[in-house]
Amino acid sequence: MIRRPGPHSGAGDKEGREHMLHTVSKLAMACAMGASVATMPAMAQSAGEQRPNILLIIADDVGLDATTGMYPGIEQEMLEAYGPEGLDHPGYLNIEGNPASTPVLDQLARDGMVFFNAWAQPFCSPTRASLLTGLYARNTNVATYADALSQRHDSFVRDLAMDGSYVTAAFGKWHMAGLPSQNGPDYPGMKPKEAGFDLFVGNMHAALPTFWDYETQMQDSGTPPGEWRSYTAGPAELPGIAPSTYAAVHKGRDTIDWIRAQEASDPDRPWFAWMAFNLAHATIIQQPSAMMIPNADTLDDATRAEIDACGGEYGTQNVGDCSPYAQLRAMTNSMDTIIGRVLDEVDRLDPNTIVIFVGDNGTPMYGRPGLDFIDNLYITREGRGKGSAFESGARVQLAVRGPGIAPGTSSDEITHVADLFPTILELAGLAVPAEVANSDGSASIPLDGVSIAPILHGEAEHVRDPLRGFVITESTNLMRDGQMVVGVRNAGYKVVCVDDAGNCLLYDMKRDPLEEYPLDQPASCPDALAGEESSPGWSFCYLQDIAAQRSILAQR
Repeated sequence: MIRRPGPHSGAGDKEGREHMLHTVSKLAMACAMGASVATMPAMAQSAGEQRPNILLIIADDVGLDATTGMYPGIEQEMLEAYGPEGLDHPGYLNIEGNPASTPVLDQLARDGMVFFNAWAQPFCSPTRASLLTGLYARNTNVATYADALSQRHDSFVRDLAMDGSYVTAAFGKWHMAGLPSQNGPDYPGMKPKEAGFDLFVGNMHAALPTFWDYETQMQDSGTPPGEWRSYTAGPAELPGIAPSTYAAVHKGRDTIDWIRAQEASDPDRPWFAWMAFNLAHATIIQQPSAMMIPNADTLDDATRAEIDACGGEYGTQNVGDCSPYAQLRAMTNSMDTIIGRVLDEVDRLDPNTIVIFVGDNGTPMYGRPGLDFIDNLYITREGRGKGSAFESGARVQLAVRGPGIAPGTSSDEITHVADLFPTILELAGLAVPAEVANSDGSASIPLDGVSIAPILHGEAEHVRDPLRGFVITESTNLMRDGQMVVGVRNAGYKVVCVDDAGNCLLYDMKRDPLEEYPLDQPASCPDALAGEESSPGWSFCYLQDIAAQRSILAQR
């Protein structure tokens, strides 16, 4: 239903920053000289109608539980479902925790449509690969955080550039080209320019050494698609935020500078920006703490008060006595502040802009001191969260605002980050391919993603059949000895499988959305599938078969 209103070597600091600005200027000038250099501009969607700009913002390791302000009433709904008047779960008070302060994201949700049942993959790389290609992890061959996406895959960004004459840029975390190698090339998989981006400024890696001392990789017009340059970034600033090398400030500054350049040089040409935060991912150099305390001027009063009370040192990894929950709240609030600065500039420059915010996986629960972060919404936490196929590992935020999208709306439709491939193309007025290339380019395979643009535009309540439509979350967890986890759900039911399709649990997602009470399974799947399709047994057998045949479990 649709709900209505309710530290590395490289170029010097100054040189690297100046080169970034020079690159942005050159790209903008090339755009102004005419798209005929590369691709003739596509025809407008209709006479006099201009394609929208699109800003995609991706959070890192920030589950829906940390940002429930985007979903007013969700904790109360869960408390009623699991409290004494509902399922009477003995741990139901765990639901009422303390999310981060996210006033910007809360407003973004109010300004457009939020999706209550959006899924990602359980880890960063698989999610990004699904988003870029429109395919589930089995079809991208990116099932772990170390896998590299093949350059032979299709990318919606290429379609935006070639068919829609979009100018494109990616800022921040990439994490689809693999990881650095001791025995072969670093980042052997798809780099941003290979995916169709004109400019990339950020980090290829999964994480940063620290948030203040890190290497920046760049690809621009002078870089071959498979290569990049590196430099150490100098201080950057934003309105109300002092100059700093803090990575989140750089992402905001770089994104704003590029958007300004596009709007100044060719305001009629649409742009697409991919802005991917490293917040709130743990650092690589986990000393003295795996996490950190952001710069004070990126935090609001309530968050600073919490950090002051627990003795955290701003702008460092000296976390004092601050709990993991307080650290996650601070990092999430800091991200929210930076997003606000970017949206202020976007709103000032061009209201014909669609903004999409999505998370990349659930909040981590690593089972190690200082690295368990879920403090809100969920009851059972141990063994769940990021890396699992439970809701706390796969359920993420998805909010979209912009022209043609009614404010104050929401949807219960099951959706997946893979749906953003066709959705973005449709929002741009471009054709959506029915098939895309497989990993080695030897054949075409059906697109897994389904466009949710009809829901965004109020033209449909559902884009998947409630019973036979499904979404898949799947990953191989290298932190748990290669354990394979798969979740498959339709509108009413979900199976969670570990290592084998014969090892699945069934949950009623309407009655038990936090997956606390697995249902009995049918004695015979042939009998269940021959029976009533609305029964739990039918859904179990149908979804279990999808897990066996169409997920990463089929590769065992």
